[in-house]
Amino acid sequence: MGELLWMAGKAFLIAIVLTPIVRDIFRSYNMVDRPGKRKIHAYPIPRVGGIAIAIAYGVALLTAPSGGAAAAPSVWKLLPGATLVFLTGLLDDFFTLKPVFKIAGVVVAASLVFFSGLHIGDLAGQPVAVWLDYPLTVFWLLLTANALNLIDGLDGLCAGMGLVATLTLFAAAMLRHNLPLAHATFPLVGALLGFLIYNINPATVFLGDSGALLIGFLLGCYGMIWTQKASTLLSMLVPLLALSIPLLDVSLSVLRRLLRNQPIFTADRRHIHHRLLDRGFSARQAVWVLYLFATLAAALALLASSRLGGKSQIVAIVVFCVAAGIGIRQLRYWEFDIAGQFLFGGGLKRALDGRLRLERLTWELERASDERNWWATLVEGARGLGMSEIRWIGLDGERAETLAPLTAPAWTFRVSLTDVESIEVSGAVRDASSSFDLMGFAENARRTFQARRAAAQPEIAVTAKS
Repeated sequence: MGELLWMAGKAFLIAIVLTPIVRDIFRSYNMVDRPGKRKIHAYPIPRVGGIAIAIAYGVALLTAPSGGAAAAPSVWKLLPGATLVFLTGLLDDFFTLKPVFKIAGVVVAASLVFFSGLHIGDLAGQPVAVWLDYPLTVFWLLLTANALNLIDGLDGLCAGMGLVATLTLFAAAMLRHNLPLAHATFPLVGALLGFLIYNINPATVFLGDSGALLIGFLLGCYGMIWTQKASTLLSMLVPLLALSIPLLDVSLSVLRRLLRNQPIFTADRRHIHHRLLDRGFSARQAVWVLYLFATLAAALALLASSRLGGKSQIVAIVVFCVAAGIGIRQLRYWEFDIAGQFLFGGGLKRALDGRLRLERLTWELERASDERNWWATLVEGARGLGMSEIRWIGLDGERAETLAPLTAPAWTFRVSLTDVESIEVSGAVRDASSSFDLMGFAENARRTFQARRAAAQPEIAVTAKS
């Protein structure tokens, strides 16, 4: 234990001394993160904290007392990949790389880690084939690196989340006598503590992508070191719970963007910390709320890593799921509320019913023998779709049919059939059954009418000629 304290203490001292030096150097060259639409800070701040953390962590490991490195061979397997991730993030801090280049850098770094011998390998003692092991390893490291990067939006948030997760994995390692994991994690604890002194609100230096990607990548590697000695599938929950807040944030971001049909890598201002700010929390309060939830998840992770058996792990899962569900509901993501109402509130059934009625109407309109029959079919179809009134303004005058009693408020929708002819339909606003595809109705009515009119033109011409 003394050796571990010496490594962590060394990393802490290097970080606490080096961070302000690096900050002031880059501030003097005006290499800073400027305020913007999606950013909380009000003045330019250097985002080079990752440099101090990387140096502090690397020096603490490379100058470990004799036996420290030998006790942690896994550390040497992660260092080449971690170095490449750090350099990729540093390039982004200086030149703002496109997402594809950052992803490529992390993929190459994950490949280095895999081929050095650190990978998922076994799942609950069951070996994983190479064709599955490699993509799982790359995906896991991509996920953790980007999860920490995405949550880096408030002073002290990313570094604090990284600190809680690292402490959790260190404590779990000590409980299970996992020395390789303990030697890999504890120096990062010291480096993050030294950096956080300058990063807590109000921050004078930011992590930058070099720091956020590095922390996430290292935590992903720590999770794989843990799984190498995980005896059951449930015990693999420890790294997932330790990283639960960042992983939850990135998962919600992907789901939100998929529901809104947006590119996954589109930046927005609807991450967990942004939602807390929108709920009225100050930046500092939002960070402490997330610290609290991260601490709860850490406690559950340690419970899952204990030797109490499967019951404690099931309890950890249930408590976390309940807490996460309550928390997500309080964040008020309207995308999930609408999706929930659509799937479980009858919206899907109503939409499917309306779509089937519309398809049936289209089929009948296409088979109408003449315009009179077309109009009668359209009237019956509109009645089945829950409309209250339909009106045809045509060359021969106006036809109207009242389908149901219409009371205010109401809506009216006009469909142009030709340059001079149109259809108007009306319905009650409060009538839930009127929730159907009006654009589809309009397009099908217009298309079938024009097809019917075009088919009738040759008959008219023949009659006139005769």
